[in-house]
Amino acid sequence: MKITSAEFLKSAFERRHWPLEARREVAFLGRSNVGKSSLLNSLLQRKALARTSNTPGRTQSINFFLINAKYPIATAPATDKSGFYFVDLPGYGYAKVSKSMRADWGKMAEEYLSDRERLALCIQLVDSRHKPSPLDLQLHEWLTFNEKRHIVVATKSDKLSSSELSKQLRLIGAEMPESKVIPYSSQTGKGRDVVWSEIAATLA
Repeated sequence: MKITSAEFLKSAFERRHWPLEARREVAFLGRSNVGKSSLLNSLLQRKALARTSNTPGRTQSINFFLINAKYPIATAPATDKSGFYFVDLPGYGYAKVSKSMRADWGKMAEEYLSDRERLALCIQLVDSRHKPSPLDLQLHEWLTFNEKRHIVVATKSDKLSSSELSKQLRLIGAEMPESKVIPYSSQTGKGRDVVWSEIAATLA
Protein backbone atom coordinates (compact mmCIF):
# COMPACT_ATOMS: atom_id res chain seq x y z
CA MET A 1 0.00 0.00 0.00
CA LYS A 2 1.27 3.47 -0.86
CA ILE A 3 1.35 5.85 2.11
CA THR A 4 0.26 9.30 0.95
CA SER A 5 -0.11 10.86 4.40
CA ALA A 6 0.24 9.98 8.07
CA GLU A 7 -0.58 12.31 10.96
CA PHE A 8 -0.95 11.98 14.70
CA LEU A 9 -4.55 12.87 15.54
CA LYS A 10 -4.98 12.61 19.31
CA SER A 11 -4.39 10.72 22.53
CA ALA A 12 -7.58 9.43 24.13
CA PHE A 13 -7.73 8.85 27.88
CA GLU A 14 -11.50 8.27 27.98
CA ARG A 15 -14.14 6.85 25.65
CA ARG A 16 -15.53 10.30 24.91
CA HIS A 17 -12.19 11.22 23.34
CA TRP A 18 -12.41 8.55 20.63
CA PRO A 19 -12.79 9.95 17.09
CA LEU A 20 -16.37 10.19 15.88
CA GLU A 21 -15.71 9.88 12.14
CA ALA A 22 -16.75 6.60 10.56
CA ARG A 23 -13.29 5.50 9.43
CA ARG A 24 -12.02 1.92 9.68
CA GLU A 25 -9.42 1.26 12.38
CA VAL A 26 -6.41 -1.05 12.74
CA ALA A 27 -5.34 -1.59 16.36
CA PHE A 28 -1.85 -2.49 17.58
CA LEU A 29 -1.49 -4.38 20.84
CA GLY A 30 1.44 -5.81 22.76
CA ARG A 31 3.73 -5.70 25.77
CA SER A 32 5.24 -2.39 26.74
CA ASN A 33 8.70 -3.31 25.45
CA VAL A 34 7.73 -5.23 22.32
CA GLY A 35 8.41 -2.37 19.88
CA LYS A 36 4.97 -1.08 18.89
CA SER A 37 6.14 2.47 18.19
CA SER A 38 9.07 1.22 16.11
CA LEU A 39 6.72 -1.02 14.14
CA LEU A 40 4.30 1.82 13.47
CA ASN A 41 7.11 4.10 12.28
CA SER A 42 8.47 1.31 10.10
CA LEU A 43 5.11 0.51 8.51
CA LEU A 44 4.49 4.18 7.76
CA GLN A 45 8.13 4.84 6.82
CA ARG A 46 8.30 7.75 9.23
CA LYS A 47 11.18 8.26 11.64
CA ALA A 48 9.32 9.56 14.68
CA LEU A 49 5.57 9.73 14.07
CA ALA A 50 4.99 7.32 16.94
CA ARG A 51 7.24 8.20 19.85
CA THR A 52 9.58 5.51 21.05
CA SER A 53 10.78 5.47 24.63
CA ASN A 54 13.49 3.79 26.67
CA THR A 55 10.96 3.59 29.50
CA PRO A 56 8.48 0.75 28.88
CA GLY A 57 4.95 1.51 30.00
CA ARG A 58 5.18 5.20 29.19
CA THR A 59 2.20 5.17 26.81
CA GLN A 60 -0.88 5.55 29.01
CA SER A 61 -3.41 6.52 26.35
CA ILE A 62 -4.99 5.17 23.18
CA ASN A 63 -3.24 7.03 20.37
CA PHE A 64 -4.92 7.61 17.00
CA PHE A 65 -3.03 8.21 13.75
CA LEU A 66 -4.84 9.23 10.57
CA ILE A 67 -3.48 7.47 7.49
CA ASN A 68 -4.03 8.31 3.80
CA ALA A 69 -6.61 11.02 4.37
CA LYS A 70 -7.40 13.27 1.41
CA TYR A 71 -6.87 16.43 3.45
CA PRO A 72 -4.52 17.36 6.32
CA ILE A 73 -6.23 17.25 9.70
CA ALA A 74 -6.00 21.02 10.16
CA THR A 75 -7.80 21.81 6.89
CA ALA A 76 -10.10 18.83 6.41
CA PRO A 77 -13.79 19.65 5.85
CA ALA A 78 -16.24 18.07 8.26
CA THR A 79 -17.60 15.90 5.46
CA ASP A 80 -14.24 14.23 4.76
CA LYS A 81 -14.22 10.54 5.69
CA SER A 82 -11.23 9.48 3.64
CA GLY A 83 -8.38 7.39 5.01
CA PHE A 84 -8.26 5.11 8.05
CA TYR A 85 -6.83 5.07 11.57
CA PHE A 86 -3.91 3.26 13.12
CA VAL A 87 -4.69 2.88 16.83
CA ASP A 88 -1.85 2.31 19.29
CA LEU A 89 -3.21 0.79 22.49
CA PRO A 90 -1.41 0.99 25.86
CA GLY A 91 1.28 -1.59 26.40
CA TYR A 92 0.70 -4.22 29.04
CA GLY A 93 2.80 -6.22 31.45
CA TYR A 94 5.22 -3.61 32.75
CA ALA A 95 5.79 -4.34 36.43
CA LYS A 96 7.09 -0.93 37.55
CA VAL A 97 3.78 0.88 37.17
CA SER A 98 1.21 0.76 39.94
CA LYS A 99 -1.44 -1.95 40.08
CA SER A 100 -4.20 0.64 39.77
CA MET A 101 -2.55 2.11 36.65
CA ARG A 102 -2.21 -1.35 35.09
CA ALA A 103 -5.88 -2.01 35.85
CA ASP A 104 -6.91 1.30 34.25
CA TRP A 105 -4.94 0.53 31.11
CA GLY A 106 -6.45 -2.95 30.86
CA LYS A 107 -9.96 -1.61 31.33
CA MET A 108 -9.42 1.09 28.71
CA ALA A 109 -8.03 -1.35 26.15
CA GLU A 110 -10.73 -3.97 26.72
CA GLU A 111 -13.48 -1.36 26.42
CA TYR A 112 -12.08 -0.23 23.09
CA LEU A 113 -11.61 -3.77 21.75
CA SER A 114 -15.06 -4.88 22.92
CA ASP A 115 -17.12 -1.90 21.82
CA ARG A 116 -15.42 -0.29 18.82
CA GLU A 117 -17.62 -1.24 15.87
CA ARG A 118 -15.27 0.25 13.26
CA LEU A 119 -12.33 -1.87 14.42
CA ALA A 120 -11.30 -3.82 11.33
CA LEU A 121 -8.12 -5.64 12.38
CA CYS A 122 -6.11 -6.28 15.55
CA ILE A 123 -2.36 -6.70 15.19
CA GLN A 124 -0.89 -8.39 18.25
CA LEU A 125 2.86 -7.99 18.67
CA VAL A 126 5.05 -10.55 20.40
CA ASP A 127 8.83 -10.61 20.78
CA SER A 128 10.21 -13.21 18.38
CA ARG A 129 13.10 -13.95 20.75
CA HIS A 130 10.93 -15.25 23.57
CA LYS A 131 8.09 -17.60 24.28
CA PRO A 132 4.76 -15.73 24.46
CA SER A 133 4.09 -14.57 28.01
CA PRO A 134 0.96 -15.48 29.98
CA LEU A 135 -0.40 -11.98 29.21
CA ASP A 136 0.32 -12.46 25.50
CA LEU A 137 -1.58 -15.74 25.58
CA GLN A 138 -4.44 -14.21 27.57
CA LEU A 139 -4.87 -11.44 24.99
CA HIS A 140 -4.67 -13.92 22.13
CA GLU A 141 -7.29 -16.13 23.76
CA TRP A 142 -9.56 -13.09 24.23
CA LEU A 143 -9.20 -12.03 20.59
CA THR A 144 -9.91 -15.56 19.41
CA PHE A 145 -12.86 -16.16 21.75
CA ASN A 146 -14.45 -12.84 20.78
CA GLU A 147 -13.88 -13.53 17.08
CA LYS A 148 -11.83 -10.39 16.51
CA ARG A 149 -10.03 -10.46 13.19
CA HIS A 150 -6.34 -10.48 14.05
CA ILE A 151 -2.81 -11.40 13.07
CA VAL A 152 0.30 -11.92 15.20
CA VAL A 153 3.50 -10.04 14.34
CA ALA A 154 6.76 -11.39 15.77
CA THR A 155 8.99 -8.34 16.22
CA LYS A 156 12.78 -7.99 16.43
CA SER A 157 13.28 -10.90 14.04
CA ASP A 158 16.62 -9.43 12.90
CA LYS A 159 18.04 -10.30 16.32
CA LEU A 160 17.87 -14.03 15.49
CA SER A 161 19.60 -16.26 12.98
CA SER A 162 17.46 -17.94 10.33
CA SER A 163 17.42 -21.23 12.21
CA GLU A 164 16.65 -19.55 15.53
CA LEU A 165 13.84 -17.54 13.96
CA SER A 166 12.31 -20.62 12.36
CA LYS A 167 12.36 -22.37 15.72
CA GLN A 168 10.77 -19.42 17.50
CA LEU A 169 8.07 -19.02 14.85
CA ARG A 170 7.13 -22.67 15.29
CA LEU A 171 6.96 -22.13 19.05
CA ILE A 172 4.81 -19.01 18.74
CA GLY A 173 2.56 -20.73 16.22
CA ALA A 174 2.07 -23.68 18.58
CA GLU A 175 1.21 -21.34 21.45
CA MET A 176 -1.12 -19.23 19.29
CA PRO A 177 -2.84 -21.71 16.98
CA GLU A 178 -5.20 -20.62 14.22
CA SER A 179 -3.46 -17.24 13.96
CA LYS A 180 -1.18 -16.07 11.16
CA VAL A 181 2.27 -15.27 12.55
CA ILE A 182 4.42 -12.83 10.57
CA PRO A 183 8.10 -12.21 11.40
CA TYR A 184 9.01 -8.53 11.33
CA SER A 185 12.08 -6.33 11.68
CA SER A 186 11.64 -2.60 12.18
CA GLN A 187 15.36 -2.21 11.46
CA THR A 188 15.38 -3.87 8.02
CA GLY A 189 11.69 -3.62 7.08
CA LYS A 190 11.45 -7.38 6.60
CA GLY A 191 7.79 -8.38 6.83
CA ARG A 192 6.48 -4.91 5.99
CA ASP A 193 4.87 -5.89 2.70
CA VAL A 194 3.26 -8.96 4.26
CA VAL A 195 1.71 -6.95 7.10
CA TRP A 196 0.49 -4.30 4.69
CA SER A 197 -1.12 -6.95 2.50
CA GLU A 198 -3.09 -8.16 5.53
CA ILE A 199 -4.14 -4.60 6.38
CA ALA A 200 -5.12 -3.82 2.78
CA ALA A 201 -7.17 -7.00 2.49
CA THR A 202 -9.04 -6.09 5.67
CA LEU A 203 -9.75 -2.52 4.58
CA ALA A 204 -10.73 -3.45 1.02
